Amino acid sequence: MLHHEAMIGGTNAIEGRVRSLLNALGVDHTAVPCDPELADTAAFCSHYGYPLESSANTIVVAARREPDAVCACVVLATTRLDVNHTVCDLLGVRKASFASAEQTQAITGMLIGGVTPFGLPGHVPLYIDAHVMEREWVIVGGGSRSMKLRIRPDALLRITGARVIKGLAGGVAS
Repeated sequence: MLHHEAMIGGTNAIEGRVRSLLNALGVDHTAVPCDPELADTAAFCSHYGYPLESSANTIVVAARREPDAVCACVVLATTRLDVNHTVCDLLGVRKASFASAEQTQAITGMLIGGVTPFGLPGHVPLYIDAHVMEREWVIVGGGSRSMKLRIRPDALLRITGARVIKGLAGGVAS
């Protein structure tokens, strides 16, 4: 169920905006091209030889009843995001869930498998699990399903309003 990225401004336009922001923030990074069919984390890591424990997913979460209560969370692919407690507490809501592919695209302009913490809309808070910060480097989405970024985790702190949250994720992802 892949959507064509031309619908949201084209892969080159998205990647260009992300690269411009990375340069403006002074973020040292390596762009890693990827086959869009292999953009999902497990497939990407398996095919390109990156360790799953060094891959960080940017997950959009939306409250079920409050339409403006959304956030983006960066968690290691080997952990599970605590939506029901930690994220709900951060959003100040009773119930929230992973945004659907359609919601994610509407909120961020990006497709799942390519969502990056760099270039999120200003109204979307960014929460980073503390485990991410313990890695020497991580792979994150690059804004499209055609590109990933290899960065040092402290680069995420250059994003305005980004907050590291202990306990944002825990346990092993299933």
